[in-house]
Amino acid sequence: MLTENVFGYQIRNPPIKPSETFQKKSILGEILQNQKKYKPTPFKMKKTILLIVSLSVLFSCKNAKEEHPETAEVVADTLPQKSYALSLAQWSLNKPIFAGTADPMDFAKTASELGFEGLEYVSQLYTNEAIKFPMKDAGLQTILDSLKARSDRYGMKNVLIMIDGEGDFSFNDEKLTAQAVENHKKWVDAAAYLGCHSIRVNLFGEEDPEAWVKNSVRSLKALCEYAATKNINVIVENHGGLSSNGALLARVMKEVNMPNCGTLPDFGNFCLKREGGVRWGAPCVEEYDRYKGTEEILPYATGVSAKSYAFDTNGDETTIDYYKMFDIIKNSNFDAFVGIEFEGPEEDPMAGIKATKALVEKAVAHSN
Repeated sequence: MLTENVFGYQIRNPPIKPSETFQKKSILGEILQNQKKYKPTPFKMKKTILLIVSLSVLFSCKNAKEEHPETAEVVADTLPQKSYALSLAQWSLNKPIFAGTADPMDFAKTASELGFEGLEYVSQLYTNEAIKFPMKDAGLQTILDSLKARSDRYGMKNVLIMIDGEGDFSFNDEKLTAQAVENHKKWVDAAAYLGCHSIRVNLFGEEDPEAWVKNSVRSLKALCEYAATKNINVIVENHGGLSSNGALLARVMKEVNMPNCGTLPDFGNFCLKREGGVRWGAPCVEEYDRYKGTEEILPYATGVSAKSYAFDTNGDETTIDYYKMFDIIKNSNFDAFVGIEFEGPEEDPMAGIKATKALVEKAVAHSN
């Protein structure tokens, strides 16, 4: 029986149970025969060629699948697996450094011994008046010279510097915020000297969202313009207040719209308000959804802070679903260092750092 196909040619229906080879030859033969009979126009010729190619691919794929049923499984098994280089956030060591039992100059050695590839420095661990170490009064450049030499000695990558205590960017007072921008420039220079890709900044300021966004954009643009001359990124951590509102921080990124302005999503810092309105040291009374927030700011990320506080008997974080976090990360375009940042109550953070590193590795494997 003849039927007309979508190209306007009549073809004979194939037998009920033909071999795939016969079916392919039969259909293509009918098309070519009818092509001669009806003298198709160039347009129909083009469609005929497309049909022949499509049928060839269709039958080839079908035959391959039937002859090699394991192909689909092999393809699935060979899909690229995501992995991430791990860096150590120096804040993990803040307690022994503040206590004077650890020297911040030994950061590269410590991180190397723990199996990390990268270093995330914290500015205040070298400048805070409460911290004492042998090179404290040597001057910033001398400290940087030594840090660079030590990172080279241990084969460590200098990733970024987290900047604290240099002023706030998001207040209405433009004189105040301009001074904060100026204060951060020396750390841009320091990051460039060490070979880091970024400095991390905070966006504390007004409580009114519109004013906060406007001021944040103004300050970030000013600092990013300077940082661009040094090939340094300026990245914002969700670090309390309105910066922990993922949608607002993503809006700031869009409005700044500069290639060297980005984010540093932190798994744990999504507290919007604390008791008494203080920044730190009080219970959180309003929190942003950490998974939603991470998804919102991850598109702008040049790093991630895997924050941890405590672990259960299975080695899982008690307040953060690391498996969910790394599923979110895997389904994004993120491809940079993951920073380990343990912030538990223990005076000695070594066990917590190791547990966080092990959990990250487990969660990454699970996401694959």
